[in-house]
Amino acid sequence: MSNISDLNDKRTTRMRVVMIVMVTVAMATLCLSCSKDTERPINVIGSTSMQPFAEMLSQEFNKRHPDANVEVQGGGSTAGIEAVRSDIADIGMCSRYLKKDEALDSVTIALDGLAIIVHHSNPIQELSLQQIQDIFVGKTITGWSQVGGRDLPIRMITREEGSGTREAFMNLVMHKVRISRKALTQESNGAVRELVRNDPAAIGYMSQGLVMGEAKILGLEKILGVNGIVPTHATVSSGEYPLVRPFLFVTKGKPIPKAQEFIDFVLSEPGQTMLEMEGLVRAKQQVKP
Repeated sequence: MSNISDLNDKRTTRMRVVMIVMVTVAMATLCLSCSKDTERPINVIGSTSMQPFAEMLSQEFNKRHPDANVEVQGGGSTAGIEAVRSDIADIGMCSRYLKKDEALDSVTIALDGLAIIVHHSNPIQELSLQQIQDIFVGKTITGWSQVGGRDLPIRMITREEGSGTREAFMNLVMHKVRISRKALTQESNGAVRELVRNDPAAIGYMSQGLVMGEAKILGLEKILGVNGIVPTHATVSSGEYPLVRPFLFVTKGKPIPKAQEFIDFVLSEPGQTMLEMEGLVRAKQQVKP
């Protein structure tokens, strides 16, 4: 039964990726037909975790380069990889490490912690990696009282198949153990956050870069420590925090000049500073002046 379920999940993921790619092709064709005099846009497609950061960077890049037109779309890490493979995207966004069969060029533009979030009223301050896995398996730990919380059932919020955030969570926390089918699946970080904000019994995971600043200001959700370590710039950068993943730009061979210019800008001191100010940790490689 498990093999059949896994096969169905893979088929669903492939169908979803195909649909995203088809829609992207249609949109790209429409843009080209509507503006023949404008230079072809640089298409950046993929991870919804990376999308807001890439949009911010593209807006700044387009201001600095009036002849450029960088366009950013989401769809998930797997969709971004497939779009690059299919020559639909110039740059794919991937919020996880590439798999062995994903033979593409990549560059790390930033590091991100996976934040484990709960409702702001939840008294729990931290969980161990094992406790998080047991919660999302949905068998051993099913109520908050089992980990020192209130007498409430635990409601798990997870991401969809093909999401880089989900795959990073699977690799870092679940280690190929299945997430319970009782978990409520959402297709964006924003959707996960919204459910957790409105449910005192919920637990979810999402990009630290997207949640850190606003969570502190508004107090609408709480970020838990993992194995006693809270995700911060320092603990993510040093690797002390156990749930760290890369934000990758992925290309198929050498990118076209304008795409390379955008990548260079993201890796430059101004680009890295923008990412750092938004809650991410700058890439390990030496940034360009």
